[in-house]
Amino acid sequence: MHENIRSTLARRVIGDRYEDAARLYLEDHGLRFVRANFLCRFGEVDLVMLEREVLVFIEVRYRRSGSYGGALASVTKAKQQRLISTAHVWFAAHPWDAGRPCRFDVMAFEGDTVEWVRGAFDA
Repeated sequence: MHENIRSTLARRVIGDRYEDAARLYLEDHGLRFVRANFLCRFGEVDLVMLEREVLVFIEVRYRRSGSYGGALASVTKAKQQRLISTAHVWFAAHPWDAGRPCRFDVMAFEGDTVEWVRGAFDA
């Protein structure tokens, strides 16, 4: 198998593991699962969940360490814009959610620590 393909598959397996961990963590904290990996031409939202009536778009990030800025710093302004654009597509595809309040959270896994940042950025 080509090294790039192997590396991509390994990253996907790791990403899936941390998305599953984020989902379980958030469910343990009262959120309800709606959808994983909502994909459109702008990008992907890792998790869509409900906290009471608030639709929560969640970006899951993992970094082995805080080197190079860490997990939270990896959610750049450009990444935030892609997530916001993807949320607009969500609302267009799910008109029953159109009047629902929403927020953007980040679940950051760095080494052995977990940080849930509610309202990490605004649309």
